Amino acid sequence: KQWYQRRVRGKGTYLSCALLLRGNVHVSDVRRNVDKLSENTKFISWNRDGWKTGLCAVPPINQMYSILSLANNTSIKYTFESLRSSFSKLFSRKAHLHHYLNVDGMDIDQVKCAYESLNSQISFYDEMENAQPLHVARPTVI
Repeated sequence: KQWYQRRVRGKGTYLSCALLLRGNVHVSDVRRNVDKLSENTKFISWNRDGWKTGLCAVPPINQMYSILSLANNTSIKYTFESLRSSFSKLFSRKAHLHHYLNVDGMDIDQVKCAYESLNSQISFYDEMENAQPLHVARPTVI
């Protein structure tokens, strides 16, 4: 828990969020709670109503109800940055690299490609967190 809290460093910006509920749950209860959560949740400008909900009336075994939340949040970039830092230190010393290069079909270029992919993910989440709202003129009805 402490590791996660150190990595989050703020709430970040939500790109999307899904709630999957099973059991005897009323739609009005779900809507009310989503509205409460929306007040304190920062969504990206082009997806202000970024909630999706799924309801299943069949409860899980030995439970009255359950909820699963899936969210895409920009705060994951801090975890990726920490991973990149650790990887860079090990890769510069070629530490543990032989474990991966001994696998059939794996070579050093694929390791470098994975590193670049991680960098592009960090850049993407950084752009999304700093994204400015789009101001698009609405057509007028004549």
